[in-house]
Amino acid sequence: MNSGYLSDNYVKETRFGFWFLRSHTWHHHVLRVAINDLRGLFGSATDAAPPANPVLLDAGCGQGKSFQYLARVFAPARLLGVDADPKSLTLSRAEARRQGISVELTGSDCASLPMANDSIDLLFCHQTFHHLVQQEQALAEFYRVLKPGGYLLFAESTQAYIDTWVIRWLFRHPMQVQKSAAQYLDMLRSQGFEFGPDNVSYPYLWWSRSKDFGLLERLGLRRPAPFGQRDETLLNVVARKPVQGDAQ
Repeated sequence: MNSGYLSDNYVKETRFGFWFLRSHTWHHHVLRVAINDLRGLFGSATDAAPPANPVLLDAGCGQGKSFQYLARVFAPARLLGVDADPKSLTLSRAEARRQGISVELTGSDCASLPMANDSIDLLFCHQTFHHLVQQEQALAEFYRVLKPGGYLLFAESTQAYIDTWVIRWLFRHPMQVQKSAAQYLDMLRSQGFEFGPDNVSYPYLWWSRSKDFGLLERLGLRRPAPFGQRDETLLNVVARKPVQGDAQ
């Protein structure tokens, strides 16, 4: 178990952002909702269900607030966590002890994971990718460590959300690598991941509407913009690494 390190590939969060990542809003309204949504994106077909007793990697586990939800929803036989920030890893260990969950934690850059090829059944990457400078390298690493037939659980904020004054003011991100939902989907496909329309969702949650946080809609003064007529702020995808011999 390494102590963690700060990588040039990772843009460190602001003091406010670090505090926010241990808030009730973060773990209840962001993490919990995303994990439940990702579980639903596997679809209803038997062969599309998540693997039983998986080896599950939380890439960019932060302060460990995801552990309780990942354990509850996916029941992993082994739960692994990696993060580039040593302070976050210390808090992750404390969170795992508090929840009574066994987690193997490692200080690691997502662009250079210490896991063996084809060793992970499920890889959870939640609101981490937009912090990474070397996104293509990180995605290639995700693909490498996933077993054939394994799944990437990808949940991200898009450029339409990150590139707003309130987010720029409160948080820190590498703006040159931010992408739209369509660009993230293209990146996943280019890496070789497979997914269909039923494996993708575009949540339009109140906290992702940085202009007014959905206040006018909650007051009944405006209807939410329908899909296709708005800039998507969030993207959730369950993407599969194909098995050799899969029909093309």
